[in-house]
Amino acid sequence: MTKWVLLALCIYMGVMLFIGIMSAKKNKNADDYFLGGRNLGGWVAALSAQASDMSGWLLMGLPGSIYALGTNQAWIAIGLFIGTVLNWIFISGRLRRYTIKAGNSMTIPEYLSNRFRDEKKILMAISAIVMVVFFLVYTASSFAAGAKLFVSITDMDYHVALLVGAGVILIYTLFGGFLAVCQTDFIQGLMMLIAILAVPIVAVAVMGTGNIIPNIVDSGLAVDSNVYLDIFKNSQGNPISFVEIISQLAWGLGYCGMPHILVRFMAIKDEKELGKSKKIAIVWVFLSLAVACIIGVVGRAYLVNTELADSENVFIEMIKKIFMDDVHIPFIGGLFLCGILAAIMSTADSQLLISSSSVAKDLFSGVLFKKMDSKRIMLVSRCTVAAVAIVAFVIAWNPNSSVMGLVSNAWAGLGAAFGPTILMSLYWKRTNMAGAAAGMISGGLTVILWDNIKFIAGEGGIKQSIGEYTGVYSLLVGFFVSLLLIVLVSLMTKKVSDEIIKEFEDVKEGNI
Repeated sequence: MTKWVLLALCIYMGVMLFIGIMSAKKNKNADDYFLGGRNLGGWVAALSAQASDMSGWLLMGLPGSIYALGTNQAWIAIGLFIGTVLNWIFISGRLRRYTIKAGNSMTIPEYLSNRFRDEKKILMAISAIVMVVFFLVYTASSFAAGAKLFVSITDMDYHVALLVGAGVILIYTLFGGFLAVCQTDFIQGLMMLIAILAVPIVAVAVMGTGNIIPNIVDSGLAVDSNVYLDIFKNSQGNPISFVEIISQLAWGLGYCGMPHILVRFMAIKDEKELGKSKKIAIVWVFLSLAVACIIGVVGRAYLVNTELADSENVFIEMIKKIFMDDVHIPFIGGLFLCGILAAIMSTADSQLLISSSSVAKDLFSGVLFKKMDSKRIMLVSRCTVAAVAIVAFVIAWNPNSSVMGLVSNAWAGLGAAFGPTILMSLYWKRTNMAGAAAGMISGGLTVILWDNIKFIAGEGGIKQSIGEYTGVYSLLVGFFVSLLLIVLVSLMTKKVSDEIIKEFEDVKEGNI
């Protein structure tokens, strides 16, 4: 049976590598490599944006949290859905127009530098460094998720599995660039949706709808099944607090600061395609998040007699049990497992590319060596892809790495550093360079300090961070600290020029 699963995985990875090699031939300059020549169609842009967004978190982290802790974890999905909708409605169109108007910017750091007329490239340097730091953690989460998938399927050693998964992602990103990433993400987005819709339906059909609740009761819950299924009760059976709800909903704030998602808006061909992308993306994310939550609950019932060593493997174990034991179609099971691999790869490739663009286009070409030609920029970018992959590989080396934990930290850091800055750059003309710099630095540092500096004595005298002690998600705090400092510093420092005001008004009116 394993050979059929491996065959499906090998075919899938072979197709991804083929796309990467073919796309490499279309990369004639840095604009093609980083932004695909701003020529993405509606379907590709929508599925690429959402596939690169959700990662292995969608099919491993979220179902695993609900499987282990109950439906109270669904507030994260609700927050993400709201954030997605608002991002497409309020950010996508205006950001696309502004990046064209502001010097045809190819990256987020370049956009910020051009938007605020940052001649010394201070914003470019800050944003490039922030991106690399937090994308290292984010990429590590994808590598860890891929390794766990291979281990679960093949009993391969975790570290060997980590090397295989990281290697495939590295190769097609290294050569294919943005176009390869978007084309593979389109395929991966479709595969993710098919897998996430089909598997719980088949599981319920095999198990029988009448057995769902009895099986949940028999699954060894620490609380009553009614508490487990109650979105307003926590895993201890107590009413979920306002802090817990707000902290989970706060995940949605991260969307307006995710460079790997925002860059898709910048690359869409025209306003007509943007409108199409908006509808497709919103439907896709609603279905995928809703069903990911359902998988956690159905998995609890379906795997009633299966002991999971890691709750984040619930979707993997469901596929294995359905297609290896009950229905016994291992090749189809392998294809569905490719849906999980697709979720992992679609985010990791985007993270590698955005990190490389930050270093090559923004840090090297924009700040350190301002006369680099296009070919040299692409060379530096490819070297950066390899370097980031290696460091992320090291971070993910621990087999006990939590996909949910790594994603949570990276999402908070990027969302707090870039979200308020992007938002204010698009909607408040008084925002200036000093305010933008203060916002990025304060947002990123707040997340790091909130999550990692342990100085508060908790139970048993164990030192805790502020985040652990209060239960407040660092993104929520970092976002509003950044927003506050952007406003205060902008008001306290020099007003923006008439040229910047005119550009802002032109973008607002659609005159690009």
